[in-house]
Amino acid sequence: MDFALPPDLADLQARIRRFVADEVIPLEGDPRHGAHGPHEALREDLTARARSAGLLSPHASPEYGGLGLGHVGRAIAFEEAGYSPLGPIALNVFAPDEGNMHLLEEVATPAQKERFLRPLAEGRARSCFCMTEPAPGAGSDPSMLATTAVRDGDHYVIDGLKWFITGADGAAFAIVMARVPDAGATMFLAPMDAPGITLERNMDTLDTCFPGGHGVVRFSGLRVHADDVLGEVGQGFRYAQVRLSPARLTHCMRWLGAARRAHDVATDYARRREAFGKPLGHHEGVGFMLADNEMDMHLARLTIWHCAWVLDQGHLALHESSRAKVMVSEAVWRVADRCVQILGGQGVTGETIVAKIFADMRGFRIYDGPSEVHRWSLAKHILKGVRPAGAPA
Repeated sequence: MDFALPPDLADLQARIRRFVADEVIPLEGDPRHGAHGPHEALREDLTARARSAGLLSPHASPEYGGLGLGHVGRAIAFEEAGYSPLGPIALNVFAPDEGNMHLLEEVATPAQKERFLRPLAEGRARSCFCMTEPAPGAGSDPSMLATTAVRDGDHYVIDGLKWFITGADGAAFAIVMARVPDAGATMFLAPMDAPGITLERNMDTLDTCFPGGHGVVRFSGLRVHADDVLGEVGQGFRYAQVRLSPARLTHCMRWLGAARRAHDVATDYARRREAFGKPLGHHEGVGFMLADNEMDMHLARLTIWHCAWVLDQGHLALHESSRAKVMVSEAVWRVADRCVQILGGQGVTGETIVAKIFADMRGFRIYDGPSEVHRWSLAKHILKGVRPAGAPA
């Protein structure tokens, strides 16, 4: 078992770290940022810088301008990108676009890849993934999918309401999950400016790091040509698993980078700030929190690397990604929370980046499945005797 990074990945890690420090962090206070995420002008500025540095879309295939990184390579690159809230946007590895690119590369036809994937991978467009619905529709239970797609000649007519749709405002196209009668859940590709799609509003949320925020999207008589079905009719849930296992893990990668940034800020403060006759970090109450941070981040990193390795072996890694999602989301949240505590008053203000990381990160324990649903899924596998990939016999 060798944990040393290959020279090419070590070099890429160093390049991204320098890029984030020199080109991205200085823009964190840029006014082109609002309550619903970075504005499009800021995103375009960031992606242009990454493109010049040869770092844009490192996960995409070289055919589409990327570096073709496997999942272990993504673990290295995405953690470095996540060190700044703007880093994933600069490298074009933010959600939902990164997961959508992965899905399109796996499932889309050549014509669909040219129309939808290429502009996405080149950073010329954004996308959204329309799955979650208000009650009584699909949330944590996808089988409650209420949006319908009815065949009408060469088209499908889609009707339904989606919400918490990340990136909907300003997206060029959507991947829409809808239920085809007598066939089942199916994915469709649709331009967001098509008649029948309405962005009703942006939802106010704790996080402000996703371009386009989180929208409420209504489909009223949206006509989608049969050529724009993504994959096969009735296979939507299967394709969702193709997307979700890696997407859960890439969330973990990015948020680990954010946790490391918060820890570095808190550590620097604990070295400099004095109280009761010595630096804060020399008091066990603070020093122990820093030690716990290091242990949580190490646990998170090893969990991510292992799941990434399983994916690189060609497994779906449903069990492993669920386990990683819970372990990492809760570990990095503990790190962020401790950092706020160490910083005291500065931890709850905009004096440092930590308050933003803290607010942005809280949703991670819910996005792509809340911890409770993943624990339930893991328990079912355990009781059935299902062994995770790589588990001892």
